[in-house]
Amino acid sequence: MQREHSRRGFSIYVHQKVVLEIDFSGSLWGYTEITLIPTNPNLRTIHLHSRQCTIHSVSVASHPADFVHHDPLAQINISNPQDCHTYPELKRKIYSALAEGDEGELSIAIPKEVSLRQTGHANHSLANGHVSEAATPEPHTPGPSFHTPAPSPEFMPIVVHIDYSLRNPVDGIQFVLPTDTHPYRVPHVYTTPSSPDAARCWVPCADNLWEKCTWEFEFVVPRYLEEPDPGHRGENGDFEESQESIPTVVVCSGDLVEQVAHPNNSNKTIFLFSQTVLTSVQHVAFAAGPFHVHPIPTELTSEDSSGISQPLMHAFCLPGHEAMLHSSISFLRSAMNFYSTEFGSYPFGSYKVVAVDEMPVQRFDSSTFSLITVDLLHGEDSIEQVIETRQTLSHALACQWMGINIQQKTWSDTWLVNGLALYITGLFIRKLLGNNEYRYRLKRDMQRVVEWDNGSMPPICQPQHHDPPDSMTLPFVNLKAPLVLHILDRRLGKSGTSLGLPRVLPKIFLSAMSGELPNNALSTHSFLRTCRKVSGIDLRSFAEQWIYGSGCPAFGFSASFNRKKMAVEITMRQDSPAYKALEHNEVSKLLNKPVSFFEGQMTVRIHEADGTPYEHVLDIRSPFKRFEVPFNTKYKRIRRNTKRYLARQAAAQAAAEGDAEAAEAMGLIDMGFGLEIWEKEKERENWKVADWTEEDEQVMSGATYEWIRMDADFEWIAAIAFEQPDFMWVSQLQRDRDVVAQLEAVNALAKQSTAIVSSTFTKTVLVSNYYYRIRCEAAMALVHCAIRRLDFLGLFHLFKLFLRYCYDPEDPNQDLFAHTYVPKPNDFSDLAEYFVRKSLVHAISQVRFENGKTPSVVRQFLVDQLRYNDNTANPYSDAFYICTLISAVACATVSTAPPERGELLREEVRSEHTSEDANLMKQAIDEVSRYRSMDRLIPSPKNVVTTAVLEFYLILTTANLIPNDLRVFFPLTREGNYTQVRLAAFDGLFMSKWYTPAIMRYVLAVMANDPSRVVRRHVARSACQSLALLVSMGEMKNSVKDTESLLIEEDGSLPEKSKEAKKSEVDLMIKVLRKDREIGKNEVLREFLMSIALAPDIDQEVRWGIIKLADIVLRGVEETPPKVTIHLPPTPVTEAPPPLPAVKVLTKASRPIKSGGPPVRAPTIPSGPPKLKIMPGGAQARSNTSSATTSAAPTPPARTGTMAPPPVPAKAKGKSKPKPVNGARPPHLPKAQSAGMSLNDLRASRNALKKLKMHKSAVLFMQPVDPVRDHAPNYYEVIKNPMDLSTMGAKIEAGMYKDRFAFEKDFHLMIANAKQYNPSGTYAHTEAIFLETFFEKLWNRIQKTLEAAIKNAEPVPVENLPTIIVKKQPTTAASKPPAASAPAPPPQAESEAPARPIIKLKAAEPKALQKPKARKPKAVDEAPPPYVDDGSHDLLQEVIAIEREKDEEKRTRKTKDPVREASPTRASGSGPPGKRRKTSADDTSEILLLAPSLSRKEKPAAPSLSSGTPAAEPSVATTPRVSISKPKKEKPANLRDSESASEPPRTSIKGKEREVVPNNTPTPSKPRKMQASAPLNEKKCREILKVILKVPECVIFAQPVDPERDGCPTYYEEIKHPMDFGTMTQRLNEGKYSTMEDFQKDVELVLSNCRKFNPPTTYPVNCADVVEKVFRKEWTKVIDKKLSWTEKRSLQTLMTQLVKEDVSWIFREPVDPVLLGIPTYFDVIPKRDARDLRTIRQKLDADKYDSADAFEADIDLMIRNAITFNGADSEVGYIAVAVRDRVKELFGGAKASGGTKKRKDGEKGTPQPSKKAKLG
Repeated sequence: MQREHSRRGFSIYVHQKVVLEIDFSGSLWGYTEITLIPTNPNLRTIHLHSRQCTIHSVSVASHPADFVHHDPLAQINISNPQDCHTYPELKRKIYSALAEGDEGELSIAIPKEVSLRQTGHANHSLANGHVSEAATPEPHTPGPSFHTPAPSPEFMPIVVHIDYSLRNPVDGIQFVLPTDTHPYRVPHVYTTPSSPDAARCWVPCADNLWEKCTWEFEFVVPRYLEEPDPGHRGENGDFEESQESIPTVVVCSGDLVEQVAHPNNSNKTIFLFSQTVLTSVQHVAFAAGPFHVHPIPTELTSEDSSGISQPLMHAFCLPGHEAMLHSSISFLRSAMNFYSTEFGSYPFGSYKVVAVDEMPVQRFDSSTFSLITVDLLHGEDSIEQVIETRQTLSHALACQWMGINIQQKTWSDTWLVNGLALYITGLFIRKLLGNNEYRYRLKRDMQRVVEWDNGSMPPICQPQHHDPPDSMTLPFVNLKAPLVLHILDRRLGKSGTSLGLPRVLPKIFLSAMSGELPNNALSTHSFLRTCRKVSGIDLRSFAEQWIYGSGCPAFGFSASFNRKKMAVEITMRQDSPAYKALEHNEVSKLLNKPVSFFEGQMTVRIHEADGTPYEHVLDIRSPFKRFEVPFNTKYKRIRRNTKRYLARQAAAQAAAEGDAEAAEAMGLIDMGFGLEIWEKEKERENWKVADWTEEDEQVMSGATYEWIRMDADFEWIAAIAFEQPDFMWVSQLQRDRDVVAQLEAVNALAKQSTAIVSSTFTKTVLVSNYYYRIRCEAAMALVHCAIRRLDFLGLFHLFKLFLRYCYDPEDPNQDLFAHTYVPKPNDFSDLAEYFVRKSLVHAISQVRFENGKTPSVVRQFLVDQLRYNDNTANPYSDAFYICTLISAVACATVSTAPPERGELLREEVRSEHTSEDANLMKQAIDEVSRYRSMDRLIPSPKNVVTTAVLEFYLILTTANLIPNDLRVFFPLTREGNYTQVRLAAFDGLFMSKWYTPAIMRYVLAVMANDPSRVVRRHVARSACQSLALLVSMGEMKNSVKDTESLLIEEDGSLPEKSKEAKKSEVDLMIKVLRKDREIGKNEVLREFLMSIALAPDIDQEVRWGIIKLADIVLRGVEETPPKVTIHLPPTPVTEAPPPLPAVKVLTKASRPIKSGGPPVRAPTIPSGPPKLKIMPGGAQARSNTSSATTSAAPTPPARTGTMAPPPVPAKAKGKSKPKPVNGARPPHLPKAQSAGMSLNDLRASRNALKKLKMHKSAVLFMQPVDPVRDHAPNYYEVIKNPMDLSTMGAKIEAGMYKDRFAFEKDFHLMIANAKQYNPSGTYAHTEAIFLETFFEKLWNRIQKTLEAAIKNAEPVPVENLPTIIVKKQPTTAASKPPAASAPAPPPQAESEAPARPIIKLKAAEPKALQKPKARKPKAVDEAPPPYVDDGSHDLLQEVIAIEREKDEEKRTRKTKDPVREASPTRASGSGPPGKRRKTSADDTSEILLLAPSLSRKEKPAAPSLSSGTPAAEPSVATTPRVSISKPKKEKPANLRDSESASEPPRTSIKGKEREVVPNNTPTPSKPRKMQASAPLNEKKCREILKVILKVPECVIFAQPVDPERDGCPTYYEEIKHPMDFGTMTQRLNEGKYSTMEDFQKDVELVLSNCRKFNPPTTYPVNCADVVEKVFRKEWTKVIDKKLSWTEKRSLQTLMTQLVKEDVSWIFREPVDPVLLGIPTYFDVIPKRDARDLRTIRQKLDADKYDSADAFEADIDLMIRNAITFNGADSEVGYIAVAVRDRVKELFGGAKASGGTKKRKDGEKGTPQPSKKAKLG
C-alpha cells in the first residue's frame, strides 16, 4: 500500500527467511530474516506485526537493535474485572487493541551504526510498483501504473534478524496432541486461520494481504515422533529405524528444495522450502507431523504424453486415513489439467493437500498448499460425501489461480475474486458431473439469491467500503457473485464477437503470469474493461444494476395469440421487491442501493405448432411493456399424437440447438409414452392414471403453440411468474431437454393440484431418462396432490412408486393405504434411484391432513422402513439413508398446525394425542434408539446416525411430544465424542433450561477450556441464539403485557407502528431476560463471565460470543470517560493585570456593589474577589464607552466611569433594583449571544441546525473533512474555507454569529464547497443539492416567522433579553430611578438600538433585599477568575450598554405607574401569559438560560427556598428574585449560573410575577417552598448523581481537584469550599444531607467553584454549563408536583367506571374526522384542545395532571367540545350533558376523598382554576 509505505518509510523487499524448530509438545522457536528497502533517508524505526511471540533479540544489518514488543490484545485489563456489568469497557478496549495492533506490535530502532546508503540507480520500481498498486482504494480506477512519478532515490536493502519463540499459542498455530479422551491421537501441528491476524501470531512479518515477497523456509523436526526402543541398536550404535515408525513430514507453501538430516543430531530432520513467487504472509502455511504421503499421478493425454509439464501434486493424511485419502483426491489431477488447459498454466511449482484434525474451518487455502479438515475424506462406499468433497477440493485448487496468485485490489473487489474462483469451479463441475447438474445448481442458486436479495442485503461490490466484507454478508456475496458472472458470460456471448468469459479469463491469468497485472491485484473496473475490450459491449448499466446495486427483478408475464396480426402478444411487468422494501427508508436505500428497474435483453423461446422452437429477444427498457412477437407457423392447430409430429418436433429442437448427438437421441425425449405400464389398460387402472378429458383435448388442439419459455438462455437472476395452461407445462416437462425448463415446469405444475398433474409427476419419477434431480423434484411435488379433494391420489402414487423398492404384496389389488411395506435389501448401485428413493421418503413424510396431523399409515410406513432396513449386501453405506428415514419419522410425528388453532377457530376440532399416536410414537422412539445403540457399536461415517438421532429427540422435545430429558444430550456433549455429535448434543442442551447453575457452570467451562476450538465457538454462538429461541417459544415467562391485545385503527402510520412494535418486542425480550432470576440474575454467569472473557488464552470468537451474551442478559455500566486533565494557569499574569486596576478602583468606589453585584452576576463568571467580580461589569462599561469613544486609550478610564451601573445594582440590592440588574447584565448574557445575535435569531439558528442534522442527506456534512479517512487528499488545497455542521454548531455556541444571516452564509459556504470539490452527478454533490433544497424551504419558513414576530412585537418581547428592567414595589421602585439613569449614554443607546425589545423583570419588596448584605463579605473574598478577551466581548458589551441605557429610560417611564405593573391581572395574565402559550417548553428553557445571574444573585435572601428554586413551580414571594414573565410556568429555573453554595438558584419566571402579587400566587410558590426544604429523598438524589455522572463532561467534577495532577497549584487558595460529585456521593452514603436543599446547594457549589476558578468560555466552564443543564432537568423531575397516589387511584377508578357505562360510548376514542365523515372537526375544535376519555386516561396514567382540578378541566373541555361542534340540542349534546352530570356525581366522591390533601399541598386554590382554563 503506497500510503502505508510512505508513512512507515520502508517497503518489504523480495525476501523473508523463516527458520523454525518445532517441538511437538506445544512450542517452536527460531528466527526470521526480513529484507527491507528503506524509502526514506530519515527512517529510524521499523514497525512490524508480531503477536504471541516472545522476541529474544533483534539485529539490523548485523548490529544489535533496541526494540519494543507490545501486544495490546494480550494485555487487556479493565477497571473492575469482578464486575460483569463492565463488559462495555472490555468491548471498547478490544476495539482499541485491534486498532492499535494495526500499526504494528514490534517496533525496532535502527542502530546508529546502520547507515541508509543509496544504490545509485532507482531501479527498484518493481517491488514498489507491486506494493503501491495493492492498496489503491479507488475501485473505479485501475490504480497507479508503473509509470508513477520518478520514485525517490533507492536505498540499499537492510536485513532485520529477529530471534523469537512461541509457546502454547492461542491463534495462528494449532498443536493437536494426545489427551486423556483421545489417547491415540497422532500429534501434529499446522497453521490455522483461527483469527484474521493469524499470520502475525507465528512469525514476525508485515501482516497485510498486499505485502508480497519471496520466501525461504527451514524447519527442524524430530525424525520420528515415537521414542526409539533402546534394545534395537545398529552396528554403529545408532538406533535402528522401526519398520512401523512413520517419519515426520513437513509440508509448506512453496516447493520442497531438500530434506536433509540434522548435522548435529541424527534424530532430527531439516526440511527446506523455497517460494519464488511473490506471496503474502497471509497465504503462507505449513503443517508438520507423521503424515502419510500420497503422490497424485499425472494423466497421460494426447497433447502431453510425457506428462512432464504437469505440476507435482501430493496429498497427505494422518495414519489410518490412507484408504479414504485415495478415494477422496483421485479426481484432483483431472481438475488441475482442466484449469491449466482452460485458464492458463498453473502459477506455482507444486500443489499439496493435507488433511488435519481440529480445523476450525473446512478449508484453508495458501500458496501451493491447501489444508483441509479430515471430515472431508470419505471411503469408497460413500455417496453424498463424494459430491461435497469434489466441490470443495476443486474450489480449493481453483483458488490457486484466483484468490492466491491473483487477489482483490481492494476489499470491495472481494466479490470478483471469490466469484471467479467459484465460477471456474462450476465449469469444472460441469465437466465432472455433467451439464444437467451444472444448470440445475445454477437455477437453484438463482432461486436462493432471489429469496435472499429482498432489500436486506447490500450490493456485492461497495466501492465506498474499505473494510473486509462482513461475515454475515460474505455467504450471500459468494452465492450471488458466480451467478452474476454467469449472466455476464451469457450477455457477452450475444455480443458482436460472441466471445464470453472463457476468452476473458485467460487474458487475466496471462497478465498475472507475465507481470502486466500490477501486483497481481484485480479490480472490478479493470475486469469490466477487459470484458469490454474482448466483446465490445458497454457494461456500465450491467455493472450498476448487478454489481454496484442490490436486489433482483420480479417479472410477471402473460401471453396471448393475436390471430389478426399472427403474433404472440407478451405482456411484461417488472417490479423490484428490494426497492419497494426500502422505498421509505432513505438511509438503507443509500447503503444498500436497491435498483428500482433492471434493463436488458431477455430471450423468449416459443415452441410453435409444428414443434419448431423459435427464439425472440425482448428488449426490456421500461417496467411495463407489451411485446408483439411474430409467429412463423402457417397452420394453427396442433396434432399432438402423431409419430411424425413428435419426430419432427424433436429433430427441429435438436437442430435449433445445433446438437447432432441430441438429434440422434431425440427418441428418448418423449418421456411419457415409452413406458409399457402406461400402454396396458389394466396397469393404468392400477396406477390410477388420469387422462385428459374431451374438453381438454379440444382446448389443446386449438392451441397455436406448444409452450413458451421465458429467459430461455438463463440471462437473468429474477423471479419470473408466467401463466400458461397446464397442458403446456406438461409439454414443456416432457419434451424440453433443458433441465431448467423441466424444473420450471415441475414448479409451475406443483401449484395446480389435479389428477392429471399427479399422473404426470408419477410418470416423471418412473422414467429414468429424466435427470435424477428432476425426478426427485417431481416426487416432492406429489405432496401437493396428496389432498382430500383428490382422495390423496398423490400419496397413493408416492406409495406406488416406493413399492418398487419393497416386496410386492401377495394380493395385486392390495389397498396400498393398509399395506405393510417391507423393503428389499438395499442396493444403491444405481445412484439416481438412490436419490429418488430418499426423495420419496421425504415426500411421504410431508403429507398432512387438514388438521396438520400426518396420516397414521405414513408414520407406520416410516417406522417399518427403519425396522426392516437391510444393508448387508449393499456395496454402499446406508448411513445417510438411515438419517433421512429418522428425519422423516421426526417430521411426520410432529403436527404442522399451531397449538392454538383449535381454540381460535371453533369449527376446527382440536387434534388430541390419541392412543394410536402414542403407540406409533413409541414404536418410532424404540427404532430410533436401536439405531443409536447400533451406531455406538458399529459407528457410521462421522457418527451421522447418532447426530440424526439427537436431532430427532430435539424435534420431539421442542414439539412437547416427549419430556425434555437431558440424559439424552448431556453425555454426548463431553469430550471424546465425535465433534459433530457434540455439536448436535449441545444444540439439544441449549433448547432446554441450560441456564440452571450446574449446567451453566459446565457450559462456561466448555467455552473456556474445551480442547476443540470448533466446539468452543459453537457453544459461545449457540448460547446467545438459544435465549432468543427460548423466549420466542414461551419457555420463559414474559411478564410484559401483550402489546397485540389492543388493536387501534388510525391513519396510515400502521407500518411504522408495526416496526416500532417489533423493535419494542425485542426490547421487551431483552428486558425479560435481564430480569429473569435464572438468567439475568444468574450468579454463575455473573461470577465467571468476565473472567472467561479476560482469559489470555480465550479464542477471539468465543470472546465476542461471551460479550454478546453479556449484552443480552446484563445491563452494561456506562463507562466513565477517560479523565481529562486541563492545565490552565490559575491566574495568568499576562492576562489578569489589564482589567484588574480599573476594577479595583471601582470596587472601592462603590462598596455596596460587593453585596449586590456579585450575587446579581453569577452565571458565567462565578463569584470571585472584588476585582474580578466587577471585571465583567468593567468589560461591559468598556464596551459602552467604546460605542461612544473609538480610541483605545480611553478604554480604561471609560471602564471606571461606566462602572457606575454595576455599583447601582449593588445598591439596588438594598434599595434600587434596576441598577444591580444592569451591572450584572453583561456576565449574564450567554456565550451564544456574545456577538450580538438576538434570542430569536439564536433559537432559529439552533432549530435549523438541529433539523439539518436530522436530515437524511446530512451524513456527509456532520463533521469536518478528513483527507485520509474520506479519501480526499487534496481537499484542503481545493477548498480554502472549509465548513461543516458541527463547526457551525460550535460557532453558534461560541457566539461567533452576529445574526442568523451569518449562520445562513456559513451553510451556503458548506454547500458551495461540496459542489466545488465533487463533480456533478457524484453522490456527495447530489446529497449537497438535496440538503440545500431542504434548507431553503426550512429557512423560508423561519424567515417568515421571524419577520411576522418582529412586526407584531409588543413593547415587552423576549427576543434577545438585551435590556432588563427590574420593577420593585411602588415605593422602592420610585425612589431609585435617578440612580438607574446615572449612565451618560442612554440617549445614544436609544438611538442606536431603538428596535431592541425590552424584558421586564419584577423584583420583590426591599425587605428581602437586605439579606444579601449578610453575604457581602463572602462575595468580597471570592477569588477572581482570569478573564481572556477574545475581541468579541467589546462588541457585545457595547451593544448591551446601549440597550441598557435605553432600558433605563423606559424603566424611568414605567416606574411612574408601579401599581399597574404589579397588578395581579398583569402578573397572571395579559401580555406575557398570552405569549406563554405560544412558547414551547424548549424555548422557555432557552430563555431561562439567558437570564441566569439576575435571579441567582439576589436570591440569598431566602435560603429556605433556594433548593426548591429549580423546580417547575414558582418560588416564595419574599425573595427579591428577578424573573422574566414570558416563559412557561412548568419550566424550571436555570440552575446553570449558580455561584456558590450560599447563593441559591433563581426561581422560575412565573414565580417572580406571582411573588409580586401576594394574593394571587401563593399557591404555586408554597408547594415549591415545601418541596425545597423537604426531607432528603436519598433514592432520588442517588438517581440524579447517577445521571450526572453519565454525562461525558462530568468527568472533571467526578473527584476532588488535585492541584499537582490537574496543573492548578493555586486552586485551594482561591476556592475555600471545594466540592465534587465523588465527595457528594460519599456524603450521601454517610447521611450528611438532611434536606433536599442541602443536596442542591452542594451541586451548585461544585459548578460555582468551577466558574469562579476558570475564565468564561474555557473548557471547564463549558462542562459546568452542560452539567448544570442536566441537573436542572433532573431536579425538575424530582420536585415536580404530581397527584398523590390516593388521588390518582381514585381518578383511575372513576375513569374505569365511566368507560364501562353506556352513556360514555361516544367519548371513548379520539375523533376520527375521516371515519366519522366530519372533515371540518379540527377547524372548529383545534387539535390541541381535542379530548376524549382514552386521551385523558393516558394523561392520567402518565402523571400529566398535577391536581384533580386539572383532570376535571379536561373532562369539562371534552364536554364543551362536543356541545360546541354538535350543538346543545343535538343528540350528542344531550349525551354530553348526561356524561357531565354523571362525571360530577362520580367526581364528588373522588374529590371528597382527596380534598384535604390537596388543600394541604396547595394552600390556595387560585392557580388551579388558571390551569384549568389553560387546559380548556
